[in-house]
Amino acid sequence: MATQLLIIEDDPEITSALVRGLALHGYEAVAENRAEQGLIRLCSETFSGAIIDVMLGADSGINLVRQARSEGVTLPILMLSALSDVEHRTAGLEAGADDYVVKPFNFDELVARLKVQEHRAEARNPNPARLSTLDRTISAPYCSVALTEREFSLLELLTRHAETPLSRGMIFDALWSSHGTGNENVVDVYIGYLRKKLRDTGFGFEIKTLRNQGFCLTGLPPVLTAS
Repeated sequence: MATQLLIIEDDPEITSALVRGLALHGYEAVAENRAEQGLIRLCSETFSGAIIDVMLGADSGINLVRQARSEGVTLPILMLSALSDVEHRTAGLEAGADDYVVKPFNFDELVARLKVQEHRAEARNPNPARLSTLDRTISAPYCSVALTEREFSLLELLTRHAETPLSRGMIFDALWSSHGTGNENVVDVYIGYLRKKLRDTGFGFEIKTLRNQGFCLTGLPPVLTAS
């Protein structure tokens, strides 16, 4: 599931470039070109963040941000503008924007700034990821990762013993010994698979290797669910 952003921008070329570029970085973006409709969507739909232009025709993106914050909208907001002077940047931030990006911008920098704000929002409002026994996926509000049967079994085992180190032998006996696999190194292989899939996903936990103890989850462990 892609991370969904709302773009409020009245220039169709910039909007199109943002939608295409964000898609390459795993984001699904939808766009509005009017402040009034953008505010309605901000207040009534769920997004991971918003990118709002300072100038929206006759309307002000800064006023839009101020209104959204007054309505209780807490998602990360980045403002875009060709105006780079301190006065305009300050006005945007004081209205409630989390960051201010000047046009023309470097796309990698824009995405990096988005991710910083998303991580900050997650830290302010931590919610555990959900580990589904139904379809072997792990998901958070804005991302989902499919796991193989063995990857899921390994993560489920670690989740059930969250913050308690499990040795290679314990994991091997629980998941592999009855299947005729005779080498405990398979545990390290699958730990590596999981770490690669979960890297930079913002699920709120890590698989740690503890010297002479084994492996455990640190951070906010996922919640097991049947849905």
